[in-house]
Amino acid sequence: MRAHPLLLPALAAATALLAGCGAKAPGAELFPLESGHRWTYELRTDWEDQRVEREQRSFESLGSDGSLSDGAAFLRRSDAGMDYWLRADDSGVFRVASRSLVQAEPERDEARRYVLKAPLAVGTQWAAPTITYLLQRRQGFPAEVRHSAPAVPMNYVIEALGQAVDTRAGHFEGCLRVKGTAALKLFADPVSGWRDLPLLTTEWYCPNVGLVKLQRQELAGSPMLLGGTLTMELLSWQ
Repeated sequence: MRAHPLLLPALAAATALLAGCGAKAPGAELFPLESGHRWTYELRTDWEDQRVEREQRSFESLGSDGSLSDGAAFLRRSDAGMDYWLRADDSGVFRVASRSLVQAEPERDEARRYVLKAPLAVGTQWAAPTITYLLQRRQGFPAEVRHSAPAVPMNYVIEALGQAVDTRAGHFEGCLRVKGTAALKLFADPVSGWRDLPLLTTEWYCPNVGLVKLQRQELAGSPMLLGGTLTMELLSWQ
């Protein structure tokens, strides 16, 4: 999601990780870092074959954790069994490791995977690897393209500040919008041949709440491939 990806995590920072004289690090207000928070989202997938799928996903921030060899980071856990470790400093908020249900130990990220990068201004850019979450083969195994396709770079940019966003969790003001763009080269069909299929992500972060909405588009437009649009909308938070 970056997997957010999802897809995109929220976590925490403590005093040692905050920038300058106890002030919050850039992005910490738009991506709450303290422990004790819980977010519940609806994930709706609109497939190109007109099917619609819905599920709920919750995340909770568990505070400072000492599992990593290079010092404390802040742990966030999803109800799907994924753990994420994040830190924050003057450069922004970033992920440093993750762990799935089948992994015994955290897997370190090769480089910082920014959630929000400073300065928090229109035009700020960064990049991080992404995989496809939605694209599937209509025939063949494995159906999910992510099991065989490599990760590709996604370029992020802060598109707008001061945005208003409505979700089922409420109305939010002063939000920041991030756009991510990537392309995955795949064999689409015998007529089109190899094509660069766009992977597009839009994320909205709101003060003192964090991620309130995310939309991921992976449209195939191919008789051999199936794509769709994933919308992640905040239902409740604390």
